[in-house]
Amino acid sequence: MAHPDKARPRGDKRYWLDERRNVDKIYYGLLIVCGALATAELFYEKHAHFAAENWFAFYGIFGFIACIGLVLTAKELRKLLKRGEDYYGDD
Repeated sequence: MAHPDKARPRGDKRYWLDERRNVDKIYYGLLIVCGALATAELFYEKHAHFAAENWFAFYGIFGFIACIGLVLTAKELRKLLKRGEDYYGDD
């Protein structure tokens, strides 16, 4: 089997995130950081304004749901705002 660098055309750069193992490092690193932050939540006193803020990992869950909501809203908004292919074309 040919070396991955020899199989690509000349001048085609290889970046750090092109390798699957580097992407896996970031993925698992994020999982560890999220787990550490969730665990740290057990060791401090919360001063919540609302009852829901006392739930375990409330802000992480809230942020995840808000992110999903933003993506779904943007998908629907795109249908309303998108223009045709020739919108900026020559007349």
